[in-house]
Amino acid sequence: MKIDIQKITDGEESVVVRYIERTPMINRIIGILENPENKLWGKTESGSVCADIADLLYLESVDDKLFAYTGDKVMRIEGTLNSFMMDMDDGSFFRCSKSMVINVNRVKALRSLSSNRIDATMEGGEHIIISRRYASDFRRLLKGER
Repeated sequence: MKIDIQKITDGEESVVVRYIERTPMINRIIGILENPENKLWGKTESGSVCADIADLLYLESVDDKLFAYTGDKVMRIEGTLNSFMMDMDDGSFFRCSKSMVINVNRVKALRSLSSNRIDATMEGGEHIIISRRYASDFRRLLKGER
């Protein structure tokens, strides 16, 4: 694939995508360009897929690989939990353990557990444990404090 990047001093910025066949890579590029703020690209067994950020239930780091979970798919995505949290600094995602981030907007129910932990039931029915290290920050988030 040939990439042509040009700096301009005035006029309107534009991006042109020319392709012979709409491959998964081309689809990913188009998805990023059409709506970079609300899409997350990842890989599944069937190839590259895109999901709306709002559809994410949680992200989990397993063996230095990052996975994003929606109601119906699991995607492997690039990056780390820290980089994801820095990119999504809007309060909708919360670091609930060393290896997991949850979408606060997709939590269906909460239950206090022993040792100051919290069981968060997600919309898909999954139970995510908020560790005691992060539980007090989560309670402050629920109260509207940051």
